Amino acid sequence: MSKRTSSLVLIILTVVSTASYIVFRAQQSAPQETSLRPGALLKVHEGVVRIDGQNGPACVRAYAAGGTVVCLRPGIPPDGSKVVIYDSQFKELKSLSQWGLPSRARVSASGRLVAWTVFRTGDSYLAPNGQFSTTAGAYDLKTGAHYGSLEDFSVNLNGQPYEAVDRNFWGITFTSDDNTFYATMWSGGKTWLMRGDLTKRHLESLRENVECPSLSPDGTRLAYKKRFGDRWRLHLLDLVRNTDIALAETDSVDDQLAWVDNAHVAYAKAHEGQPAIFRLPADGTGRPELVGPGSSPAFLGG
Repeated sequence: MSKRTSSLVLIILTVVSTASYIVFRAQQSAPQETSLRPGALLKVHEGVVRIDGQNGPACVRAYAAGGTVVCLRPGIPPDGSKVVIYDSQFKELKSLSQWGLPSRARVSASGRLVAWTVFRTGDSYLAPNGQFSTTAGAYDLKTGAHYGSLEDFSVNLNGQPYEAVDRNFWGITFTSDDNTFYATMWSGGKTWLMRGDLTKRHLESLRENVECPSLSPDGTRLAYKKRFGDRWRLHLLDLVRNTDIALAETDSVDDQLAWVDNAHVAYAKAHEGQPAIFRLPADGTGRPELVGPGSSPAFLGG
């Protein structure tokens, strides 16, 4: 088993080991106790969504924007998930069942679109050595359109149709038009940054070695993680100038970054044995600044 597979299996085992606790918290939580407030930080801490000290629903991953919250938590065992969508007062709007374990979550700036990524096993192309895959999907709250898996979209790789059965997708991030998005595709041992069109159900490759993209509020840059062997280094891609720089975090970070504002990004990594949120300038300068314990940060614009 490769180091990449081993690390991902460890993530899955961690999620499975906490599934019972998360389900219990989901039954006991009272999401109406809190609400989205401009300028607040939403995060997941100890299996629960928290906003400025107030508790929301139980989640493994969460994100919020435009008055919408998406929450991923374990569903029917052993490998099910629930994607639960809330409004700004944490009133449940929609619940979707997924095959796979929670990995990534995103909401478009308007709050109309939500996206998720899950880990799953059992795909026919996987070798019987503990490997697993990822799949990503989206849901449109306005139209009710359910884009269950990007694997059902058509793909052009380097300008040519690409139909390999081992395509995996993860890390969706939306543009402001609520139709275009970016995501990562893996196939044949390589990753690509993909630009997608929900209406056309189509994806086009842009460049190699871009994982978990996150679009800046002004829509001009993508923060992402770039692989170097068995490590990831946080990078920034300028979509206007087509330039790429490394950010000042030197630790290996396996996360989809969140934008604090147009000048700073945030992410989670281990700190003193626990997940913690850090922020960092988005221009390659400065140094990581500890925000506090937790993961899945979402900074709600004021």
